[in-house]
Amino acid sequence: MARHNLSTVVSFEITRTLTKRRFWIATLIVPVIIGIVVALIVAANTSTDNSVTSQKDQKFSFSYSDASGVVDPAIVKSLGGTEASSRADAIAAVKSGDLDAYFAYPADPAKQATKVYGVDKGIFDNGKYSSVATRILTASAEAKVGDAKLSSLVQGTGPVEATTYDSSGNLSGGIGSVIPPLLFLALFYVVILLLGNQMLTSTLEEKENRVTEMILTTLNPTTLIIGKVISLFVVGIVQMLVFALPIVIGFLFFRSSLNIPSFDLSNLQIDPFQMVIGALLLIGGFILFTGTLVAVGAIMPTAKDAGQIFGVMIALMFVPFYAVTLIVSDPHSFIVQIFTWFPYSAPVTALLRNGFSSLSPAEAIGVVVEQFVLGLIVLQVAVRLFRYGSIEYTRKVSLTSILPRRQAAVGK
Repeated sequence: MARHNLSTVVSFEITRTLTKRRFWIATLIVPVIIGIVVALIVAANTSTDNSVTSQKDQKFSFSYSDASGVVDPAIVKSLGGTEASSRADAIAAVKSGDLDAYFAYPADPAKQATKVYGVDKGIFDNGKYSSVATRILTASAEAKVGDAKLSSLVQGTGPVEATTYDSSGNLSGGIGSVIPPLLFLALFYVVILLLGNQMLTSTLEEKENRVTEMILTTLNPTTLIIGKVISLFVVGIVQMLVFALPIVIGFLFFRSSLNIPSFDLSNLQIDPFQMVIGALLLIGGFILFTGTLVAVGAIMPTAKDAGQIFGVMIALMFVPFYAVTLIVSDPHSFIVQIFTWFPYSAPVTALLRNGFSSLSPAEAIGVVVEQFVLGLIVLQVAVRLFRYGSIEYTRKVSLTSILPRRQAAVGK
């Protein structure tokens, strides 16, 4: 009967949530906005690319003066330019529209700015003047060096391949080994931020509708709470998939238009221990935060009163990011240790340290055990608070109000 009741609660909660219009409006509004932004960026980049292409193909008249002696007249001539007789005459020709542009190269182009004067062709088309002026200077400098290899080295475009080793002398994975375990941190934030409010109000809805007495005549409070937690997790998975869809589509089909750098997935290095610890920290943190928010919902008489506590819980999640530099650079400092072991900052801090390989196996196991043990204790407290707070409609339920009843029950 208990299993049947649990499955009934889970299916009812999932169906009730997924059939609500406001749930889908809240869930789809972010992907829709992302889709609109992606479409606008793609359209803008396409227009810009077309404009740049037309600028490259379009010739314009220009003259130049060179006080540095760097500019190669042959390069200028190949682009259709001429040397100016005087600076004043060239600027006057630009102002009158007889000349499209004039470039004045200073004595030291590395330290002094090259002056570009041009006829206004619009915000986007005006960029062609500076582009051509820079191209002339770069090509002239490369021609004077006379060696393509030296030119590449001077510009700092030579490729560099770095290899690093950890304290054990093994090849370290670099950024490729950090990304996989940090995905659990991203999932933790997504789950709590998306579902936190639902966790908080999961028991308040029945309470505000005055139907909890009827529910508790047919259901055990533990079964009800566990069913709600499972249904929240399932709903969270649905929301994450919906949120991830536009990102995946953008990466697969519009990567070049969005200027998203290509990433070779073969460079990812997955450490089984880190991944297992990351998964356990995610689940343990989810249980702890869910139990706490459900317990708060059982105490408060209305959703408005409970919403104040939700802000505090979210703040606790973001506190470790104020010390993220310290967490990465000095993970064994006193403040980082406090963040690692304080229950409500532990999931984020431990997931960060796990990603950067600074969480020792002993610490990892200790934090995981702490999260699960405290999470289960908080869930039990939430069940007890719900049992006594579900029929309290006008005031908050204090923790001390349930202790005398427990002592009395023990005495009997």
